[in-house]
Amino acid sequence: MSLGYPPKLITISGPPSSGKTSIVLKTSKLLAKDHHFGVVKFDCLSGSDADTYRHAGIAAQSGISGALCPDHFFATNIGACLDWAQRKGFDLLVSESAGLCNRCSPHLKESIAVCVIDIISGVDAPRKIGPMLRMADVIVITKSDMVSQAEREVFALYTVRANPRALVLFANGLTGQGILALHQAIEERLSNQKDAPSRLRFPMPAAACSYCFGETKIGERYSTGNIKYMKIDD
Repeated sequence: MSLGYPPKLITISGPPSSGKTSIVLKTSKLLAKDHHFGVVKFDCLSGSDADTYRHAGIAAQSGISGALCPDHFFATNIGACLDWAQRKGFDLLVSESAGLCNRCSPHLKESIAVCVIDIISGVDAPRKIGPMLRMADVIVITKSDMVSQAEREVFALYTVRANPRALVLFANGLTGQGILALHQAIEERLSNQKDAPSRLRFPMPAAACSYCFGETKIGERYSTGNIKYMKIDD
């Protein structure tokens, strides 16, 4: 067990209710054999996942972004979370994102990026998800027991096309099926992770407009700042 600095980082991202917490809980049982680690959970409005981690014996922190973009909230606070991991003597920190929109990009360079996506979100889902899937190192497909083999193969094909560089795995956060392969993939990448995480893999969604500052009225008269209009064809 290494207690060196800096702590290594794994970012777990994915759409809402894709099974991120269940995947982390199952994987943590294997990670605990070789690592002293903690988990930080980012949420948007509310969440009890940090309590779930603590109940499982895992040190955890949680943060609620509230009215702020959860991606920006993550980027603003992940440094302090890594400092917390250092103070605790952890050699590893697992960051679980809020259930993010498809455009979000909560992965850092010099870290392991995992995207969890559930197969019942639709066969076209991999093609609709942006940086959190396209910039991931490992993509975990969940809930595949709820669809046919043909749907599994098509979904996996579209996932590979969306991110040809990533390792694509099927895993079940309830039964633990596929978790061993995920753990092996993580350990392999951890052994090659040397530098402290310091840079986003992809720019985050941008907005500094009147609605960011509390405007509620709609229309061009009230829309100011960093805005974008649709082209409407009559």
